[in-house]
Amino acid sequence: MSKNAVHHSWDSWHIPEEVKNILNSAPSVVIPKNRDEILQMAVNGQELFEVAYDIEGSGNVVEATVARCRNGLAVNYTEDYMRRRDPDCLVIGDDEKTDKAHFNETYRLPFEEFRLLTFDWLKKQNLSLLTIMVGGSKTGYYGILIAPDNAGFFMGGLADLQGMVPPDEIPDNFSPRAIIYLAPPFRHSHFGGKQLVVHNRIGLIHEVFSYNLYPGPSAKKGIYGVLLHIGEQENWLTLHGSTVQVVTPYENETNILHEGASGGGKSEMLEYPHREPDGRLLLGKNMISKDKFFITLKQACALRPVTDDMALCLPHFKDTADDKQKLCVADAEEAWFIRVNHIERYGTDPHLESMCVHPKEPLIFLNLEGVPKSTCLIWEHIPDDDGKPCPNPRVILPRKQIPDIINTPVTVDFRSMGIRAPLCTREMPTYGIIGMFHVLPPALAWLWRLVSPRGHANPSITESKGLSSEGVGTFWPFATGKFVNHANLLLRQICDTLLTRHVLFPNQHIGSWEVSFMPQWISREYLARRGVAKFKPDQLAPARCSLLGYIPELMVVEGNRIPKFFFHVNSQPEVGEEGYDRGAEILHSFFKKELKKFFTPNLDKLGRDIIMCCMDNGSISDYIRLIPMTM
Repeated sequence: MSKNAVHHSWDSWHIPEEVKNILNSAPSVVIPKNRDEILQMAVNGQELFEVAYDIEGSGNVVEATVARCRNGLAVNYTEDYMRRRDPDCLVIGDDEKTDKAHFNETYRLPFEEFRLLTFDWLKKQNLSLLTIMVGGSKTGYYGILIAPDNAGFFMGGLADLQGMVPPDEIPDNFSPRAIIYLAPPFRHSHFGGKQLVVHNRIGLIHEVFSYNLYPGPSAKKGIYGVLLHIGEQENWLTLHGSTVQVVTPYENETNILHEGASGGGKSEMLEYPHREPDGRLLLGKNMISKDKFFITLKQACALRPVTDDMALCLPHFKDTADDKQKLCVADAEEAWFIRVNHIERYGTDPHLESMCVHPKEPLIFLNLEGVPKSTCLIWEHIPDDDGKPCPNPRVILPRKQIPDIINTPVTVDFRSMGIRAPLCTREMPTYGIIGMFHVLPPALAWLWRLVSPRGHANPSITESKGLSSEGVGTFWPFATGKFVNHANLLLRQICDTLLTRHVLFPNQHIGSWEVSFMPQWISREYLARRGVAKFKPDQLAPARCSLLGYIPELMVVEGNRIPKFFFHVNSQPEVGEEGYDRGAEILHSFFKKELKKFFTPNLDKLGRDIIMCCMDNGSISDYIRLIPMTM
């Protein structure tokens, strides 16, 4: 569509005059009619298209290549660094309340000047303009993307993730709540090659300036930041979690919401257990003795996905809920940004592999080996410069292509949290003392969401060393406001939904055993078969570390009895009580360090009491006295 044909469209939009000036000044503006047109733009009629920009002093710099494959577009970046999200790339451009770094302070330049500099660059580009829904179809919020027209793959990713609004469906009096500006060259010319996303909140419009082409920090997490900002003003949350309805062979249904930092098992919660060639499940391999423990599960539960990463908790969802004392969520996205680093060979996850090899519509792949006219295979990860496979290969999978997906809000029976746990032994004690699963009192569940451990060997971000925090709710890297406000919202939400029970899953390791994501996969089978049945007092034992709540005394899944040492990690001879207690000290120290910053005047009094309980080494009973627990 030509610039002249759409000129009058934006004249009536409720957007800043400077933005209209960008669109009126650019040599051309294309508003794509549909997804097919966007995918054609992404390759510019070529089999292999280079996305490149002129950088002063560096000449023409290729940022990424886009290969037209049989099953979609394979996008690959020329730098390893651009293949995953930089967790510190978000800064604030406005003067509203925030606990995040300000652009002015970091770069010693008023952002308003840089904003106009960005606009001047955009005015000289051939542009594309995309209209989207912010948070998917359930919020009613609109947004737009203004980008150079050679960044079609970025536009396609955003259109898939949030939901494209075709030009003929843009409403009269169009009032977007978010505007994303894409200006990749500034990463090189002004920010030393670093990813940078600037959030600028001006009245009812939330501007997101994306100075890099990796969609994670902007097309995905940037929009997440917009939703968190709106929720902070209106007292609701968008949780960082996947949700699945688990249907047992006996047709009982259990809904599980799984939260956690990147790499904490959110996407994996929607996957079927990965089986060995003979059909068994490898629960774990002891890294010291090399022993292996298998279980046999002839028929796994069926999975009906609900959310993958962003779970809307809009207040009106509860109006139709069967149980008002349970959390109620729906998806904030129209497509999922699925990491496939764990799929290393054909047959690992036949369900996902089939959807990606034979999609109903072409898909967008990132960081995967893609040759023009070939089939892009999700187990062929692009190698980084060191020769190792990129740890963050992705596919953007539209919800409409996913079988058995649930498009309406669901009530949550179990709210789980995942943490990447390192190997733990007596000689090298770590926080890898978390058992197969733990039942948490609500007060402890809130504390876990405040400290949000990023965990061991996180594959999704540029760096992850030791035990660090992802920030409140695990969504803090994407938020723009005050962390204490989100802490209070999480606390009120937990107190208002006491019939939703809380559990904790490790992945990667349980003590000296390497376990991948089997703890949450097998525990999901167990919890679904139990359904809403309460645990009896003699079925749970207090964990040796009070921060870990309760441990099941016995777990049997379809006749498979899970050994005690997968729950009581101190009973592993390679760990022992000495190694366990040292790991518990690491956890306690981490919690106390991270919780100190929440002691602000605006913290809810109940929240202060819960944090003080932790600081005083409170018992599990102490936490239950603060917020009652449904077993």
